Amino acid sequence: MYHLPLILLLIIVLLAGAALADTPSKDITKGFIAKTMTIGDREIKYVVYVPTSYGPKRPMPTIIFLNGYGECGRDGWRQVFHLGNAIMLDAEKWPFIVIFPQKQSNESFWADEEIVMMSAFEQTKKEYNLDLSRVYLTGLSQGGYGTWAIAARHPNMFAAIAPVCGGGDEAMAKKLAEMPVWAFHGEADTTVLPEKSKEMVEWIKAAGGDAKLTTYPGVGHNSWDNAYRDENLGAWFLQFRKKK
Repeated sequence: MYHLPLILLLIIVLLAGAALADTPSKDITKGFIAKTMTIGDREIKYVVYVPTSYGPKRPMPTIIFLNGYGECGRDGWRQVFHLGNAIMLDAEKWPFIVIFPQKQSNESFWADEEIVMMSAFEQTKKEYNLDLSRVYLTGLSQGGYGTWAIAARHPNMFAAIAPVCGGGDEAMAKKLAEMPVWAFHGEADTTVLPEKSKEMVEWIKAAGGDAKLTTYPGVGHNSWDNAYRDENLGAWFLQFRKKK
C-alpha cells in the first residue's frame, strides 16, 4: 500500500518523458537557416529549412531540393526562392527538413556538381536528426534533370523523387524502375519540351515501374509553382520509405 504512490510517480515521470521526447525543442533555431561548408579549398553557402515541428528526439523526413539555371551562383540564398515560397505560403504541408544546396555554375549540370549536394546532406546529417528511410529528392529545370540523374546514380538513397520540367535518358529510367516517381511538366514548355518528362515516365513503365506524370495545359516552363504550391507533394512523399 505504501509503495503505490511511488509507482504512480514513476509512471507519471515516464509518461512526461515520453511526451517531452515528442515536443519540439524551443532552443533549436527554426526556419530558413544560412549554412556554410568547405569542399576542398572552397567555402560554399547553402540553406537548411527546419520546420517548427522539429525536435531532436524524433528523426525528421528530409527533402533535398535542386535549383534551376536562374538560381545558380554563390550567394547561398537564391536557390531557396521557388520551393521556399511554397513552404512559406503553407508550411503545414511541408513537415520536413529541407536542404537547399546551390549549384555554383549555370554552365554545368547537377550531375557534375553532385559533391555540393552530397556534402550539404552529410553536414545536415551531423547537425540534425534525419530519418534516413525518408529522404526525398526534387528539383526544377536543371534541377529536374539533376533529380533524374542523381537518383539514377543513387537509387538506394531516396524513398521517392519528384522531377519538375526535367529529363533524362532510357538508361537512367531503367535504374529507377523501383523508385516512386511523380514528374511534373507544363504542356506549353518550350525551354524543356514536355516530351522529356513523358518519355522518362514511359521508359520507367516499360521497365516495370509505376511512375506518374502531371502536366499543365497552357503552362510554359514555370510548372514548379503548380507542382509545389497546388499539388499535395509533401503528403505524397510521406507515403514512401526507402526499401531496406
